[in-house]
Amino acid sequence: MTASESVATDSFTDIRRGLVLMVTGSFLIPGLDAAAKLLTERHDLSAGEIGLLRFLLQTLMVLPLLLATEGTAGLRIERPLLNLLRGVLLGLATFLFFTALKFMPLADATAIFFIEPMLVTILSVVFLKETVGWRRGVAILVGFAGAMIVIRPNFLALGPVAVLPALTAACVAVYAVLSRSLSKGSSPLAMHFYAGLGGLAALSVACAYGVATGVPDLALTMPEGPEAWVLILTLGVFATVCHLMFIHAYRLAPASLLAPFGYIEIISAVLLGFVLFGEFPDPAKWVGIAVIMGSGIYIAWRENLVVRRKTLLAIPEHP
Repeated sequence: MTASESVATDSFTDIRRGLVLMVTGSFLIPGLDAAAKLLTERHDLSAGEIGLLRFLLQTLMVLPLLLATEGTAGLRIERPLLNLLRGVLLGLATFLFFTALKFMPLADATAIFFIEPMLVTILSVVFLKETVGWRRGVAILVGFAGAMIVIRPNFLALGPVAVLPALTAACVAVYAVLSRSLSKGSSPLAMHFYAGLGGLAALSVACAYGVATGVPDLALTMPEGPEAWVLILTLGVFATVCHLMFIHAYRLAPASLLAPFGYIEIISAVLLGFVLFGEFPDPAKWVGIAVIMGSGIYIAWRENLVVRRKTLLAIPEHP
């Protein structure tokens, strides 16, 4: 085998591993949301408390891993305040989404949340000065139309609560754009730890305020029974393991290649919603879900095409 063939084989192996991690993480992560929904419905825990426990466990699980792989040097990170801000945004997003899950079907909330890649594209144009052609612009509008198809019946039934997954997507989109700008010079594991720390701090302050003022969605109560503690542990494990899978997947394979596989999350959410809660999208919602997925996959495909063209143009011709 020649040196070039060996490099190509290693690259293909890395991409394959990245795809496996992305698919597995996307399929499993709705388990996090399902556990949160069960904790709100069966054990009457507030969205704020569930989010607080999620980030507490994530931080406690990631810290030893960070110290074992990078030592105390891993705790030093460039622009720590902005990295903590990422965590605050993620904490707010978690609170909003868990509040939505208290009232909405799991599949509906997950589908609406997937306008996030479209919002990332818009924010990348505004803040990162990236260019977006008219085709991706149309795909973004179509994706938002699909979200409206899913939101409308929920809005009629629930009111403003139906918009919470879209607000979650907005918070995560800003988090993602910040991640892009901060990723150079910082290890993914350290960034993951600081995001957990920021989310933990934000939700600790919010829950303290909730306890002092009597806000029900920020209340703190002692979980009762073994099922509640199993669900809380499940919450922490899924949050940590799945996000670590995503981190390593994006290190091994191009983001534009991995992005479409994230929509497996919707399929998994539908399955869990049906098995655990007896929820199943009606035909109109399936249309909206299909439109959102189709738009997101098209945007990822166009981004991949643009990146490949730029790469080819950057390669100098041989004399």
